[in-house]
This record gives sequence, C-alpha cells and structure tokens, in this order.
Amino acid sequence: MGSARVYNDGTKETRAIPRQKSTHVDNPKAVGTRLRDAREAAGLSQRQLSFQGCSPAYISRIEAGDRIPSLQLLRELGRRLGVSEDYLATGSDTRPQSFLLLEAELALRFDDLARADELYRDALAQAVRPAERADAEEGLGQLAFRNGELRDAIGYFERALVASGAEEWERPALAESLGRAYMFAGEIDPSVAIFERCLVEFEGRGDRIAALRFACLLCYALSEAGQFARAEEVVASALAEGRESFDPYMRARVYWARAKVLADQGDVEGASPYAHQALAALKLTEDLHYTGIAHQLVGRIELERGHAAEALDYLTQGWPLLERSGSPIEQALFRAEETLALARLGRTDEAAEVGAKVTELLGDADPGEAGRVYLILAEVSRELGDEVEAEARYLLSVERLERQPPARDLVDAYAKLADLMEAKGRSEDAYAYMKKAIGVQQQLPVRALKV
Repeated sequence: MGSARVYNDGTKETRAIPRQKSTHVDNPKAVGTRLRDAREAAGLSQRQLSFQGCSPAYISRIEAGDRIPSLQLLRELGRRLGVSEDYLATGSDTRPQSFLLLEAELALRFDDLARADELYRDALAQAVRPAERADAEEGLGQLAFRNGELRDAIGYFERALVASGAEEWERPALAESLGRAYMFAGEIDPSVAIFERCLVEFEGRGDRIAALRFACLLCYALSEAGQFARAEEVVASALAEGRESFDPYMRARVYWARAKVLADQGDVEGASPYAHQALAALKLTEDLHYTGIAHQLVGRIELERGHAAEALDYLTQGWPLLERSGSPIEQALFRAEETLALARLGRTDEAAEVGAKVTELLGDADPGEAGRVYLILAEVSRELGDEVEAEARYLLSVERLERQPPARDLVDAYAKLADLMEAKGRSEDAYAYMKKAIGVQQQLPVRALKV
C-alpha cells in the first residue's frame, strides 16, 4: 500500500507508507521459526495445521517471517499445537494457567475450597496444553471428592486421564483418586481393576514403594468386594514388604490394610492391634487428615469390641484433626461414631447434641456415604430406646443405599430393620426385610449377615 504524488507533467511518484511496528510480537522471523518448530514437533504439515481463514500458503508466509499474525490467530494456532499464544508471539514460556494451577493447588492444600474451585475453573477455561487441561480437571476432581460429590469426581478424573494421554500408572496420584472415588461410590469392579493394573506395572518395573502403595489400595477394594481370600493374599505380601520399610506412611498403609481386611470379616480382635499400629505410624508424620481418620478406625474397632469408653477416647483425640482437614461426609461419619459411643456409655444428652450436628454435615452427600451415616444414627436411636426414630433412620439409610450398586451396608440395613420389626412384634414386616437382605446378600460374595 502507498501514496502517489502527481506532477504538472503528468508523471507519478509512488512512495510506500511505512508499516506501523507490531507491538504484540517480538520479531516476525522469530515468530515464524517458533511456529515452524511447534508444528514440526506436533508432527503436522502446513496443510494439516490450516483451517478456514488460515490457509497453508498463509502459514508458509508466517513461517518465512513475511506476515505478522493477529493475537487471535496465534491463539488458535497455539491451541492446535499445544503451546500458548505468548510462546508463539514472544517466546515467553510464562503461561497464566501455570500460575493459576499453582495458586489453586495451594488453596486446596490450605482448605480454601471456594478459592481453589474458582482458580481451577479459570485454569481449565484458559488451558492450552493437554497437560494443563488434565491438571485443572484433576484439581476439580479432588474438590468434588472432598465434597463427597463422587460421580462428579469420577467424571473429572476420567477426563483428566484422557487429556493427559498417560497410562494410569504414569499418574499414580490420579489413579489412586479415581480408584478410591469408584470404591466409595460402590463401584468396586473398576476400582479393583485400576489398582490391579497399577500394581502389576509397578511390580514389573521393580518400584517397591509404588507397588506397596497400590497393593494396599487393592486390599481395600478387594475387602469392600468381599473377595477376602485374594485380599488376604495381597496383604500378606504387603506386610512382608512394609515391615522392612522405615517410611511411616508405608507402614501405616500396610497395617491399615490388614486391619480393614480382618475387620470386614468380623475379626475385630485380630484387627485391633493392626489398627493401633497404623495409628502409631501416622503419628510420626505431620499428616493431620489421615491421622484423624486413623483415630476413627481405631474408635470404630473398639466399638465393635464393646469398648465404648476406649472408642470415645480415640474419637475425642481425633476430632480436632479431622475438623480442620476432613470433608463434610468424613466429618459426619466420624461424629456418627462418636454419637454411638456416647449412647453406649449412657451419655444421652451429649449423644443427642452431637447427633444433631451430624445431619447438618450431610448436605448433598453421595447417597452411599449418607446411607452409612444414617445406618449408624439408627443404631444410636436404638441404643437410646427411641424405636420410632430408629425405624425412620433405618428407612433413610435404605432409601439412599438402594440408589447404589448392591453393597454390604444395604444388607446390614435390611437385616437390622428386620430385627427391629421383630422386636416390635411386626413379624410380616420383619420377614419382608429379611427376605430383601438375603436377596442383596446373594448378589455379593459370601459373608455372614450382621444382625
């Protein structure tokens, strides 16, 4: 483009108007070089990278340094190549998403969940590279998991895994979270499959620490599935490895796994020393959350052993830890156990006071987790002699547990309702509930009913 000056003799002098220097790129030649390098690294030809409004010929001119693309065009090219517009424009590798993700992770660690949610959503909206998208989805999954929104958590974790392009074992923290979310949602088969695949991979690679981690997770899932023979086999191997470890986390994991497998089979006497060892190991760490959960594990086992005073002692010690770090559903389960201990000790006023706080914590919790809480609260009502309230809470438990895949908690809820109906002289209702309990039980691996 230029201007023309016309002289009296009719001749013209054309002069070029100098282009205004671009302010959004550092150097057209450098932009072209970075674009070509990114395109070749992505394995794309100029034709494959082209799209409506950006022809292969135009891309060729950009790469030659003959054209300066707009920021909008750089943004789209960057999105297709997995790099940022800033990188293409100036070579800067400083991406806003990186800072957002770092801030979001810090907010999550300091339990500022609302801020973490906002930051992770901003990071997802601005994500350019697949890895950034995966990290943002994983962060949102962790938030959903913390809030007891297990279905949402599973969706985020699955999308994060796809976006990352990685195998499960290549992102072990994500694999653990995904497997645990499936397990807590009552979908045990995918949980077992994830942990099994990771265990096999890490054993094959000779990574003892990672293999031990997934062996313990596999034990939890197998125990939930009622596959006790396989769980015993895995935990025996894990114990042999874990006893030699100086890492308190590893020792806690294997002791916890052993305690769970035994407790789930009804052997609370055998489970007790392992639960205490798990708690002792965690006390050597600074992990408030899992130390609080370990107090709950010991408290629950002591309750099963008939030691309500000892159970309450551990629960009282553990509550301040979980109050600071636990999700609402974790806190609800913890306080429900505390309520049951108080009821069994005859401290009815305190039991009623703590029990009232439990339902406030439930909110929109996952049905399976809420069902477990109502099952414990129903036992509290029976301990306090309020059969009307006990029946209502058992029914609330059943209503929520029936939304999940068949599980042992639903068997227990039906069986305990049957026992309550029998005690109230309602034999037909007792028979109907026991029939339902047996029907669900037949869909599960063999295990004695808790009546």
